Amino acid sequence: MADRLAGKVALITGGTSGIGAETAKLFAAEGAKVVISGRSKEKGQALADSIGQGTLYVEADVTQEDDIRKSMEFTVAEFGKLDILFNNAGGPVGAPIDKIDQEHIDYGVRLLLSSVILGTRYAIEPMKANGGGCIINNSSIAALRHRQGDPLYSSLKAGVTHFSKMSGIELGGHNIRVNSISPGAIATPIFWGGSGRANTLSDEENERKMAKLEKSLAGSVPLEKTGYALDIAEAALYLASDAGRFVTCHDLVVDGGRTSMFFEPS
Repeated sequence: MADRLAGKVALITGGTSGIGAETAKLFAAEGAKVVISGRSKEKGQALADSIGQGTLYVEADVTQEDDIRKSMEFTVAEFGKLDILFNNAGGPVGAPIDKIDQEHIDYGVRLLLSSVILGTRYAIEPMKANGGGCIINNSSIAALRHRQGDPLYSSLKAGVTHFSKMSGIELGGHNIRVNSISPGAIATPIFWGGSGRANTLSDEENERKMAKLEKSLAGSVPLEKTGYALDIAEAALYLASDAGRFVTCHDLVVDGGRTSMFFEPS
């Protein structure tokens, strides 16, 4: 076990699968006490049990302000402090621009933007009491260019990136660093619903779909490689560790060079 996060306490939202789960595993392996927050109690508890090493699960829905606040309180009650918050929870929210309605907007704002704003808000006091901390917000390259997500999703992720920079300025005097990560297309089963409860595909079919996805994603970036959840977890580790101690108000793009490519209009 390495020790880049030795003595640190981290809360990871949306931590039951994908990027959140890989980050929880990596943070724990690097010495952190980790609280996994998410809506899936069965998956979250199973993951926490499998990681061990002081990893706990708390059931929380980041579209609900009380759940956000309570997850912070749970973390401090169990481990005595909060050093790292990874506002990672998210998912698809939009529709074609001529089909968007108020329900799409309300849900999208709650899931992707207000969860980050309120997560930051409720992390401030415990981090101030601890002499500082690190907040990482999961954004997207959809915030940076066209055709990486639907208009609502892309706009909300742009809000996440900008809020990260503005809150980093506001909180710098308290030694609280705030950064965002903008992943490119990362190979996870979410592309075909394979990570959800509704997934009824066989292991063989899921593997076939993943292999096809990996090939497609590798062909869409200059590095000609597929991006995985662990790549984003490693980026989060850099920002959370002492290696990133002088980094704040920054958007770390992890996309294999995709945002530098030219895309023909569809």
